[in-house]
Amino acid sequence: MTVTADNARQSSQVLRPEAIHVEGLRKSFGTLEVLKGVSLTAREGDVVAIIGGSGSGKSTMLRCINFLEQPSAGRIVIGGEAVAMRADGAPADRRQIERLRQSLGMVFQQFNLWSHRTILENLIEVPVHVLGVKRADAEARARRLLERVGLAAKADAYPAFLSGGQQQRAAIARALCMEPRAMLFDEPTSALDPELVGEVLAVIRDLAAEGRTMILVTHEMKFAREVASHVIYLHNGVIEEEGPPEALFGAPQSERLKQFLRSVG
Repeated sequence: MTVTADNARQSSQVLRPEAIHVEGLRKSFGTLEVLKGVSLTAREGDVVAIIGGSGSGKSTMLRCINFLEQPSAGRIVIGGEAVAMRADGAPADRRQIERLRQSLGMVFQQFNLWSHRTILENLIEVPVHVLGVKRADAEARARRLLERVGLAAKADAYPAFLSGGQQQRAAIARALCMEPRAMLFDEPTSALDPELVGEVLAVIRDLAAEGRTMILVTHEMKFAREVASHVIYLHNGVIEEEGPPEALFGAPQSERLKQFLRSVG
């Protein structure tokens, strides 16, 4: 039997375990329903890009996966472990949430670095004081990661003395210090000046190339097309269209998606 490229890709999908699975996720703020039953699966090594207009629910979806927002309903599974949730979406086991969060590295729009600590201190704080990693081991790993993102010379600098792009690269290194199962990026370049965007995207591109599992909320369409293995287009809290990037960007089916892509150039 001849194995086609499509068959090979499908076999790879079956063999790779699920890193994150979201099913029927809903989130309301008062009477406003922001997410209306969305589902997502990211297998190990996948790069899932979530695109859509402002207010479509992209960031809320990402924050619910990490329980920075409490879902109203739905099911979330991290690394094969279902999150225990009450009927109203509240977590039933706070200790489980804290443990599962440690397997998800989160990078925000703002850099959220501690201004009173050096970059190195920012990176080792959680591994040492939360995970119980020996300080020498945490420092060694932090320095390796800073070198990897091009910031080895900035280990002893304070965030205020770094550019926005450098701070975001430091934030990525800090998330990697947790040795996460998957990385979650919430529009990591939206707060950057245009000339600094490229340096951050280059780091994320390298992570994708090494097979890092990522879910990326982004408005960088060219980057999503080149790096993502799967793209989800959200509109008004529902998944309007999803699929491989060549399909969504090359031959979109939804009129809303066509209009959105025209609007973002």
